[in-house]
Amino acid sequence: MGKNELMQYVDNLVERKEFPEFKAGDTITVHYKIKEGNKERIQNFQGVVLQRSGSGATETFTVRKIANGVGVERIFPFASPFIEQIDINKRGAVRRARIFYLRNLTGKKARIKEKRR
Repeated sequence: MGKNELMQYVDNLVERKEFPEFKAGDTITVHYKIKEGNKERIQNFQGVVLQRSGSGATETFTVRKIANGVGVERIFPFASPFIEQIDINKRGAVRRARIFYLRNLTGKKARIKEKRR
């Protein structure tokens, strides 16, 4: 079994939901299912996409938001069964695929221009 066959086999095992197309710079809301004890609830995580990484079953994306003046980043796997849905709030106009420079910016400098249609 070659590497490509193995990757295809793993991709077939993992069930993936259909999510809207988004990229770095976009502001999205991830509706994430959280289990507390025997109760389940959905928590929204809204922030800017810093990067998309990987491909197939192992693809992930990183979302950053500011909570109480502290930057919070969270990495979500695309194949996660806990992601209920993803909403796109704003399309951002950025020139790179990974916008880690956003971590060092604060206030108005950290704003991302909206993509014009």
